[in-house]
Amino acid sequence: MAQPVWQDPVPLSLDTAPVPEYGSGSLADLLPTLVAGQEVPGFTAAIPELTPADRNCVFLIDGLGWEQIKAHPDEAPFLHSLLPTSRGGTGRPLTAGFPSTTATSLASVGTGLPPGEHGLPGYTARNPETGELMNQLRWKPWTAPKVWQPYPTVFQLADAAGVHTAQVSAPTFEQTPLTKVALSGGSFLGRLSGEDRMDVAAQRLAAGDRSLVYTYYSEVDGKGHRFGTDSDAWRGQLMYVDGLARRLAEQLPPRSALYITADHGMIDIPFDEQSRIDFDEDWELSAGVALLGGEGRARHVYAVPGARADVLAVWREVLGEQFWVASRDEAIAAGWFGPTVDERVYGRIGDVVAAAHDDVIITASVNEPHESAMAGVHGSLTPVEQRASPLEVRS
Repeated sequence: MAQPVWQDPVPLSLDTAPVPEYGSGSLADLLPTLVAGQEVPGFTAAIPELTPADRNCVFLIDGLGWEQIKAHPDEAPFLHSLLPTSRGGTGRPLTAGFPSTTATSLASVGTGLPPGEHGLPGYTARNPETGELMNQLRWKPWTAPKVWQPYPTVFQLADAAGVHTAQVSAPTFEQTPLTKVALSGGSFLGRLSGEDRMDVAAQRLAAGDRSLVYTYYSEVDGKGHRFGTDSDAWRGQLMYVDGLARRLAEQLPPRSALYITADHGMIDIPFDEQSRIDFDEDWELSAGVALLGGEGRARHVYAVPGARADVLAVWREVLGEQFWVASRDEAIAAGWFGPTVDERVYGRIGDVVAAAHDDVIITASVNEPHESAMAGVHGSLTPVEQRASPLEVRS
């Protein structure tokens, strides 16, 4: 009987990684398309399927991706009924951009730029000036916001062009650096309850002949991280936010378009050793690594001087069947971070970038205990994480 022949594992080809639809169908293209229809100078309609409206409202539900809405018609009957309206009635989603994580996506939404330009390329990224990891969601350690992200927001440019502009969100977000660099411009109105946010968003939408209003809800993502998308807690939030979306849609003033979208989707990862690879306990993966950035499904790996090639080789050998593993230049050339990467952003990207293909994450139990304990996660290029709806309601 012939003996089986052992073959080395074959790494995933980078050509098989889905690239976000920068320039034609990504989150970064949404606001530029809307304000182009409002005749704000300097913008073009990047998403041709969307029809101009005098009053535009974007309701961003953190963590509620396209695939989650599709999979839960009973818990989200209103949102599910709107799926055919997505992307101008084509029934197609947008893509989040890479990595599919909140800080990166909110910066893309607010600036209208892909990550390679706005410069928030992950949950954590190395600051080349200090050599430290910068948490871009919590903005720690402190970094001058306008140095880190110098471009104006779409809201600021629309406000300067005479569009009535407002953000309606939780009061705690008003003074955060992420809000300042990604979502500022016009008026910020802090409201604690979701119902109040929907009511105020509708009021602000009606306050101008041309209006641009953004509102946000975070707890779908929060419950997903803590309990997973297969939990009663998450489903409860989904039912609640479905009611919020209906409440806002029913109050739209004339000549309005409401777009309901998300910053990313979410995937549940089992709590077992095969699905959760602990970097802090893995001598192969940690050898030659100075800093581990990003998050479990989208890692930036920063090598010690002289070890870059070895780290890439080891990560590709150990993880290449489950992750797309690229060098910095390969990830940039593949377009993961957008068509171009600004010089100031180049060193923030890992020497090695690893994006999950399978249902697996790279945890760091010692250095990232909170993140390592999450049930639901996101960040990579897979459809369940990438796809975000621009569900549409018009009046």
